[in-house]
Amino acid sequence: MPKVLIKTYGCQMNERDSEQVAQMLIARGFEMTTDEQAADVILLNTCSVRDMAEQKALGKMRLLAHHHKGQGKVLGFLGCMAQSRGAELAKGIAVDLVAGTQKFHRVADYVEELLSRKRGQSMDDARFSIVDVEEEPGSQETIRDHTVRPRQASAFVSIMQGCNMRCTFCIVPQTRGAERSRSIAEIVRETEALVAQGVKEVTLLGQIVNLYGRHELAKRDGKTPFVQLLEAVHAVEGLQRLRFTSPHPIGYKADLIEAFGRLPKLAEHVHLPLQSGSDRVLKAMHRGYTAEDYVQLVDRMRAVRPDLAITTDIIIGFPGETEADYQATRALAERVRFDNAFIFGYSQRKDTPAATMPGQVEDSVIEARHQDLLELTNGIIKQKLDLLVGARVEVLCEGPSKNNPRRLTGRTRGNKIVLFEGEERLIGQILEVQVERTSGFCLYGTPV
Repeated sequence: MPKVLIKTYGCQMNERDSEQVAQMLIARGFEMTTDEQAADVILLNTCSVRDMAEQKALGKMRLLAHHHKGQGKVLGFLGCMAQSRGAELAKGIAVDLVAGTQKFHRVADYVEELLSRKRGQSMDDARFSIVDVEEEPGSQETIRDHTVRPRQASAFVSIMQGCNMRCTFCIVPQTRGAERSRSIAEIVRETEALVAQGVKEVTLLGQIVNLYGRHELAKRDGKTPFVQLLEAVHAVEGLQRLRFTSPHPIGYKADLIEAFGRLPKLAEHVHLPLQSGSDRVLKAMHRGYTAEDYVQLVDRMRAVRPDLAITTDIIIGFPGETEADYQATRALAERVRFDNAFIFGYSQRKDTPAATMPGQVEDSVIEARHQDLLELTNGIIKQKLDLLVGARVEVLCEGPSKNNPRRLTGRTRGNKIVLFEGEERLIGQILEVQVERTSGFCLYGTPV
């Protein structure tokens, strides 16, 4: 029985794609492993959003190619970097497979063919490789299978592929292609199957998830396709929590904001990428909103759901960002008071408009602003967590903590991480936890 190791870089979309590949390989009789030496097949599912992620994957594959040379292993790149770089990856490093973002459902076929060649009469063709990065209609419907672990608490459901937004800093439209959405019926069937296996929380995934179905489906009763989907998934019997990521501010229409006030399974947490608090920078990014638009959207959502937790993404050092632009971002973050913020220094991506814009900001300036904004947002996060000390919170237990297996970990409906001691039987269950203290980044407590 051949063994396969899949290492994933990047976002939840990549994690979900890797899960699909693993499930298809398991269905063919392959066994998944975490042991590089024991693996017959090693696949790296790659990310292209930031240069560091690409360099990590390239460095890892060079080491693999060097250490396992002549051992007959199949080595392959999958995903976003495979899509953007294509055949040059197979030329630069001795890899056997390069499969793009619309080809995950083909990987099992390709792996079987490559193993056959390595173990059969074609062993003399040592440099044979398969490169497939072509577009494939209907590929959005192929990410639908799951391997559900015993007592698994939550699962991701992919509802669409691609992005049409063309933000000037982002390579995703080139790596993921144009927006393509699955049908509501298929997504509901997948959710029902997960719930039947014990999953209690589902997170809907899309590149711009709240623009789901805008090219395929019409409004009904004044509701956008995404809200129609939320209602349909919300109606699945046995589902207890519903989330979605990653959205765009322009996709938060009135019906979606209103949904947070009337759909009880919809968790009171939204991810609302800001990127910058400067109107000049937002315009250069092609984000389609102003800083005031953003703040008004936050106010409208909090009016509907006062306990709403809001998290965000912010890019520091976009080309041309002045000190005044940065201070506008800082001021907006202080005004909104995010529950969490993912702050990134700008990273040049080949073939994006921002990569050749004038006014590229020096690394030292980016780092100083990055640290300053982290200090501000971390202080606000700690203040918000401090307010929960002494309270009881509803937690969905996900399993043992990665840092301390003797503790269990879970998340509140507002997406706060909670650590607590308890028996293994609590995994996969929703329970109340009395919060006793906070580290500034997570909560610690005792099950009630």
